[in-house]
Amino acid sequence: MAESTAAQPAGSKLKTFFRRLLSTIILWTVVLAAMFSSNRVVSDYFFGAVMVFLAVTGLREFYGLVEKRGMVCFKYWGAFGGVLLMAGTFLHLKGYLGTQGSPARVNDFETSFLILFVLGLCLRQFLSRSNTAGILAISTTLFGLMYVPWLLNFIQKIQFFSFPAEFEGTGKYYVLYFILVTKFSDTGAYAVGSLIGKHKMIPRVSPGKTWEGFGGAILASTGGSMLFAHVFRDHMAGMTLGHAAVLGVILSVSAVVGDLIESIFKREAGVKDSGRLFPGIGGILDLLDSLLFNAPLMYLYLRHVLT
Repeated sequence: MAESTAAQPAGSKLKTFFRRLLSTIILWTVVLAAMFSSNRVVSDYFFGAVMVFLAVTGLREFYGLVEKRGMVCFKYWGAFGGVLLMAGTFLHLKGYLGTQGSPARVNDFETSFLILFVLGLCLRQFLSRSNTAGILAISTTLFGLMYVPWLLNFIQKIQFFSFPAEFEGTGKYYVLYFILVTKFSDTGAYAVGSLIGKHKMIPRVSPGKTWEGFGGAILASTGGSMLFAHVFRDHMAGMTLGHAAVLGVILSVSAVVGDLIESIFKREAGVKDSGRLFPGIGGILDLLDSLLFNAPLMYLYLRHVLT
């Protein structure tokens, strides 16, 4: 998302950048304020409600891109599945279903849910009298569920991660960490790409992205990662400057890849933005594109390396 406007005049690019920055700050300020609230109802349930909203809205935008591309999908079935997936994971993580804080239990739920969701899609196709493109409809609907709610679900897993006793309840710092590191990547890519970007990365996918901007993304992300890890080291289990440097590189590269993936979808659909919900950004997918793949990477690194 950071360099998508690089082909515009300088004044227009700067205006768009600040509009995007303002929209991003307002949205994530609301989300993070809820996460760090001392009121558990607000910090847990409002956060869960926001995650469901982001998942369903992003899924609706994705299915909109599918339809603009001239393909079919079961968008209402997919949206219903997205709500159930996000809510089911939340209830497992809170201990209302199964064992609280057990990653294996949550993973078993998601696996079982995806199996049932695919079976449900097949039954939905059986009941369709007009759709003769069943394979396509099932594929696009399932991919939408995996691309938006399933990937976004890892933010909940980080938020409610089961830490050692001395770090209990500090998952919110890792959520804040990976969001900021990702946005540092976006900002670094935009700033460096706008100033000195000359060599295009993949112009057929995103004409504005340059290799110089890619380097800026890695530098900004890694620097921000190490700074955050140093300041909040007492709230982040297992985090060291070495891990912060590694994560800075991993998350910056993944952020750029996530951005490029959404650019492919929008280019095929013939649209500039996935929606118009946020001034200067576009839709939910335009906001989340660089975060979707970073959430599972952050979770896996947290679970298998840091703890």
